[in-house]
Amino acid sequence: MSEVTAVIPARWASTRFPGKPLVKLRGKPLVQHVWERARRAKSVDRVIVATDDMRIAGAAFDFGAEVALTSPKHPTGTDRLAEVARHLEPSSIVLNVQGDEPDIAPSTIDRLVRALREDPGLGMVTAANPVSTAADLRNPNVVKVVTDLAGRALYFSRSVIPHDRDGSGRTKYLRHQGIYGYRRKVLLDFVKWRPTPLEKAEKLEQLRALEHGVAIGVIVVKRPSIGVDAPEDVARAVRALGRL
Repeated sequence: MSEVTAVIPARWASTRFPGKPLVKLRGKPLVQHVWERARRAKSVDRVIVATDDMRIAGAAFDFGAEVALTSPKHPTGTDRLAEVARHLEPSSIVLNVQGDEPDIAPSTIDRLVRALREDPGLGMVTAANPVSTAADLRNPNVVKVVTDLAGRALYFSRSVIPHDRDGSGRTKYLRHQGIYGYRRKVLLDFVKWRPTPLEKAEKLEQLRALEHGVAIGVIVVKRPSIGVDAPEDVARAVRALGRL
């Protein structure tokens, strides 16, 4: 069976929150919470913190993580992920676990892996949850996804999709979550492709895969994980961790 590696890209130089991976939540660095959650996933063989910063690497070594030191020139976390993937087995499944979501559910990670193993036609898999408020539906920072009847992504957008033309109120909306599982070859191909027209229009990297014909599976979970994007999100994340 394919080896499964969860990679947690972590960088220091966040525009909105420099040093974010090491901010303390309930006495532990943010990235340690993510690492611990990923390690609890039953289907994961390895969990690697991928960083270009020795402060993050040192902290990760201290709490026992496997660390990959990566190039500081990567424009995205996906490129950092691919650098790690180049050293993995050809048949590997590679997970991109966001380093700023400390309450990611281990069961979500397991479902991503299961989807790739059960459907050989999928090149990638990601997650989504029902949109809960009208404000989220209208918010362009909340990415929406629509799927076909088999649960494969048809499109991702910052706009409201699908459009409920008749105002029936029965239309279901899904909010995309930024966790991904890749077959290693698809990931390595992905980072070689130039940004595509829809990707550049929406500023959504996953559209590059759709435009190249990659089948993306979407698993639907009940709730989103809490993201720490800015300092004001820390208190909310601490409260969420207290409920686990």
